[in-house]
Amino acid sequence: MNTPHINIVIPLYNEEEVFQQLIDRLTALMESFDKSIEVILVDDGSRDATAQLMADLALKDSRFQSIVLSRNFGHQTALTAGLQQVSATDAVLIIDADLQDPPELLDKLYQYYEDGYDVVYAVRKNRKEGFLKKLAYKSFYRLMDKISYIQIPLDTGDFSLISAKVANLLNEMPEESRFLRGMRSWLGFKQIGIEYDREERKSGESKYSLRKLFQLAFNGVFNFSEAPIKLITNLGLLTVISSFAYLGYVIAKKLIYGNVPEGFTGLLFVLVLFGGIQLLSLGLIGEYVLRIFFQVKQRPLFVIKEKIKNGKIKGKD
Repeated sequence: MNTPHINIVIPLYNEEEVFQQLIDRLTALMESFDKSIEVILVDDGSRDATAQLMADLALKDSRFQSIVLSRNFGHQTALTAGLQQVSATDAVLIIDADLQDPPELLDKLYQYYEDGYDVVYAVRKNRKEGFLKKLAYKSFYRLMDKISYIQIPLDTGDFSLISAKVANLLNEMPEESRFLRGMRSWLGFKQIGIEYDREERKSGESKYSLRKLFQLAFNGVFNFSEAPIKLITNLGLLTVISSFAYLGYVIAKKLIYGNVPEGFTGLLFVLVLFGGIQLLSLGLIGEYVLRIFFQVKQRPLFVIKEKIKNGKIKGKD
């Protein structure tokens, strides 16, 4: 197909059950929208038939591009792989495959793009998920709002429309531990949010395990906040102040009463407290060192196993 006005980037991982519903809605969207659209599907090491379904579709319909990664690299990396394949002249829609975020919202998002906005992000007004999960998400975004050195909009995910300029700039950012919604905010430019109701998954189960959610949250905290390092400094200062205060108490008691405080329990508490502070500090520093360790290796963020574009298999990248 000719160079599209809009690319839609969609990462998929074991989405065989919802695949046909996704394609049906995307096809209807492309046929009703007045701008040309190319969809970039990225398989993130699926173990079901997702990759084969993508390949079959891309071979018969040039409006769909299929990118198959060599293994599971993670959601944010799969999105990055898709962004690096965009060729749109106007904008890029980032969306997940589970249809919790309606692709039909593109029309409204694109109107804001035409009004001059480089980033139009979707704000989750309501989300049909369990109470604990909703509470965890809400708490995380408000924590990030307090500790981040940039303003990351509340209750927003990766679902957004970004200009081709912003997409190119995201591709130039080389960090290994990626938190795209934070990177998107860091870039600046003219941004606006629109509210929408997030639906339930149309089929299957969420592929974001608790471990992956914590990993994503840690990437947000350690990549876009100075709070962990400042916490260590504050704990150190508090420890020093507490030590001098206790020293003053001991000296005062010695001078006034002629004895010093005794007690194994108090001593044990102090040792455990300071040991815990030291271990916490080492853990926080370790999170930064770990990210430096992976970054300095300068390995590629992902490996493409197969690419199908314009109905032709491109093979390995």
